[in-house]
Amino acid sequence: MSFPYIKKPTTLQAAIFDMDGVLIDSHPIHREAWKRFLRTMGREVSEQELDFILDGRKRVDILRQFLGNISDSELEEHGRRKDEMFQRIACRIQPVPGVLKLLEKLQDKRVRTAVATSAAGARTRSTLIRLQLMQWFGVVITGDDVTKGKPDPAIYQLACAKLGVKPGSSFAVEDAVSGVQSAKQAGLRCVAVCTHQSEEKLRGAGADYVIPNFCEESLSRLQELLRQM
Repeated sequence: MSFPYIKKPTTLQAAIFDMDGVLIDSHPIHREAWKRFLRTMGREVSEQELDFILDGRKRVDILRQFLGNISDSELEEHGRRKDEMFQRIACRIQPVPGVLKLLEKLQDKRVRTAVATSAAGARTRSTLIRLQLMQWFGVVITGDDVTKGKPDPAIYQLACAKLGVKPGSSFAVEDAVSGVQSAKQAGLRCVAVCTHQSEEKLRGAGADYVIPNFCEESLSRLQELLRQM
């Protein structure tokens, strides 16, 4: 398999991962928690409307999408209540199958790794620690660290700065359209995994390479990409 969009191989310095849907299999839990929370606010939402939640958005953006232009104090209170509902069922979340093998391969190659997620800092760190994933990452950037969430490029720009690497020698691993757009606008190449969005949508957002999952076959195909970087 060839990659004509890469003109010259460069030294791969870093891989930056989104969290929900990429590192952890959390999308069903998120949908359930948001649905429960919105129901307490008198909002019944369709499955299609809930897709907005899984597109890498910050919590404040999701709240305003469904509840309108609410005050900062309301944002904080509603966010706390939603997180409480999420935590009650978060024990069901596990790492995405196969992602640990990818992290091991990157460590063997001495590629630096980071997390760049729109999730809140407290949830991100508690989740990574509980699932014994924190050890794999030298840098963790969350939605608390940037003013604008994905698809704005700030979160990936900050991750690269913290790692001390150039965006052009790094790649992102994403599963959402807004995440792909964020990485591409920041100057990274992007590997997209089809955990909940179609290959067509992810390629349309600018993904350089799309894999169905992190199974052995997909990781073998991904090795080809890594050799080109």
